[in-house]
Amino acid sequence: MSVPPFPRGPFRFFALDVETANGQRGSICQIGVACVAPDNAVTTWATHVDPQTGDWSCSWVHGITAQDVRGAPVFAQVMPVLARALAGRLVYQHSGFDQRAMAAACALAGLEVPDWQWSNSVIVARKAWPELKGKGGHGLASLKSHLGLQFRHHDAGEDARAAAEVVLHAERAALAASVG
Repeated sequence: MSVPPFPRGPFRFFALDVETANGQRGSICQIGVACVAPDNAVTTWATHVDPQTGDWSCSWVHGITAQDVRGAPVFAQVMPVLARALAGRLVYQHSGFDQRAMAAACALAGLEVPDWQWSNSVIVARKAWPELKGKGGHGLASLKSHLGLQFRHHDAGEDARAAAEVVLHAERAALAASVG
């Protein structure tokens, strides 16, 4: 299977999410990227990735199995597509996990870690909605309820879109606060 074509921009920012086959951060089995256009329209790109492992101990989290990735591209085939599309760009993640997983997968594949401008939508959410501290927190599941987001948690494309929507909601909240 080949890598799906990446959406064409222009885009203001991106949000990236990964799922891993097991507890090894480099065992990426799915990557999703939400691409946010200047008009805030969100286009989502996702692909399964064959992590070439026999350990699928995290399948219970996301439901992805070895059968699902059979014939999917390996990380070394996917990374050049992402490296070109996201080079030097602002990339949100919802926690620090995704950046560390991408770095670990790059190390396993013998690839250079990309020079993306990483930011964290959890930090954005904490600033926008401090009242959630101690009341479910700022994880995607809590924000899903608080913001009325619709997505299937632990699907990389869906979680990437949700992280982008968190940033967009926070931008709107900040704008409303500055006007009001």
